[in-house]
Amino acid sequence: MKTMTANEVKDLLQNEERLNVVDVREDDEVAAGMIPGAKHIPLGSIEERSNELDSSKEYIMVCRSGGRSGRASEILEGKGFDVINMEGGMMSWDGPTE
Repeated sequence: MKTMTANEVKDLLQNEERLNVVDVREDDEVAAGMIPGAKHIPLGSIEERSNELDSSKEYIMVCRSGGRSGRASEILEGKGFDVINMEGGMMSWDGPTE
């Protein structure tokens, strides 16, 4: 599984790279703030909602600490998606949120 640190993701966003970030946390967790532009799909819905994602794009998976996003990455990799797990999750994120 490919991984990326929160700082690497933040640097790419600051350089105005177009990233496809998927936040797999629960509703109450994302209410506290998400990475700008992230799409919210709770982990429990990732399998049935994978049709909302474009298999030709790369996705960065995010959760609170990196565990659930790792599981989401495994599920999506099994469906042929190109995914990266953000290590440390939002606990490691010190960039802007929305």
